[in-house]
Amino acid sequence: MLELRPNCECCDRDLPPESRDAMICTFECTFCADCATGVLSGICPNCSGELVRRPVRPVEKLEKYPASTRRVLKAEGCGPARAA
Repeated sequence: MLELRPNCECCDRDLPPESRDAMICTFECTFCADCATGVLSGICPNCSGELVRRPVRPVEKLEKYPASTRRVLKAEGCGPARAA
């Protein structure tokens, strides 16, 4: 089950579970659409994986399966992904 992290790892923008601006990689690293498409050019800076739109969990499922409250932020900020 997706963790649905609450913020962008680059700019710390809030990304609530219903946000259509959240982008993730296969490891669930989470970025806002602005950082993902701008600074990161669609590539995760952590794993070099593709960033795609995070699905929205239906409201009725959030009660039983809540989104994460753990915020992850890259202390060094974000830059373009390096080749692996």
